[in-house]
Amino acid sequence: MNLSDMLGYADIQQLSRIADVYRCECNGHSKNDLIQSILSTVSRNDVFEAQISSMKLEDLRFLNSLLFEARSSFSLEDLLARVQQSRFGEEAVKTEPDPPKKTKKTKKNAAAAETPLSPREMIAKFKHHGWLFNGFSGPSRYLFQVPNDLKIRFRDTLAKRFAADLQYTDEPPVYRDEQMLVHDDITHLLHYTYHNEVQLTADGSMYKRFILQLLDQFGVQEELPAKGAWRFGYGRHFNQYPNRLSLVYDYCYFNKYISENQAVLSVTGTGEERLHSRPPGEAEHIYRFWLKIYKGPITHLLSLVHWINALAGEWVTVESLRKVLVPFIKPYYYDDANTILEQRIMTMMVHLGLLRLGEHPLYGTVVRMTKAGRAVVSGISLEETGPLALR
Repeated sequence: MNLSDMLGYADIQQLSRIADVYRCECNGHSKNDLIQSILSTVSRNDVFEAQISSMKLEDLRFLNSLLFEARSSFSLEDLLARVQQSRFGEEAVKTEPDPPKKTKKTKKNAAAAETPLSPREMIAKFKHHGWLFNGFSGPSRYLFQVPNDLKIRFRDTLAKRFAADLQYTDEPPVYRDEQMLVHDDITHLLHYTYHNEVQLTADGSMYKRFILQLLDQFGVQEELPAKGAWRFGYGRHFNQYPNRLSLVYDYCYFNKYISENQAVLSVTGTGEERLHSRPPGEAEHIYRFWLKIYKGPITHLLSLVHWINALAGEWVTVESLRKVLVPFIKPYYYDDANTILEQRIMTMMVHLGLLRLGEHPLYGTVVRMTKAGRAVVSGISLEETGPLALR
């Protein structure tokens, strides 16, 4: 539903709160006057952009987590978790608001006023702005929705704001484009496994010599993980395999193309079928699988990919993208926000054929979405089913 529909279902108390936020001048006792005044005010671009400009970073992160979801409704528990995930090591968050106290205004009280809102206060704030609404009947009363037209306006307004800070360039003299290579290397993995007795270690990973032989056949060369390096969170054998091989291996394993039986890796009947012909829509399936694997460590992965898709329609510098997107990336153990953006997101998008990576003589590293990448990202939204269990 759009904002006008949701305002029509809202009670006069909520309408009055929204009208107060936007300083609407109208008859506060008339529901119709309130609705018309709110719609008239919110439709003004200067008012809408001013509201976004006044939002704190944690507000923007929370909003960002809602803008690209395919589903329309969110439970209170889900929203509370999203607020918590939008705070990256900032001052500890109180769980409930303190009761008001009558005290003199002091510097201490002014500092207290800057204390972050509790998750429930944050959700209430979004309701008072008309950005979140409760359902109106039955079980939906306990679910929250963002008006569809506001989602579009938020995305468009933020895109313009982000784009203003980006450095766009002409086409670099050289660039990498790995479209189709991941499909070929799935075939190479299955072909190698089918024609060789690939032995597994006690933890289920391939022995080093098999990994090296397999990598030698791949279209994209990778180095083995450094000895003793801290690696976890992005795949079943991520600590033993390079990033791209780990994803290709897990994709084959979870699609039952390969099986780990009695310390030997083997190709299944389904894998033999894939070996002889690539199924339709495989690019979308691999993209969807990558999101499921990486969305656990990277909590806002879906929105970050959509922002890269929206902002990198032309060649743009990685440095300027970093300045815009890094504030929305939560560090994950040994991976800081820059590492996550460049290695876990953009480099993997290159491997998936979604993104081109080039070197510009004046501007350094630049990227641009591929035509196929724009189609894949724009056409698919991952349902919120939770991170994939890697067992």
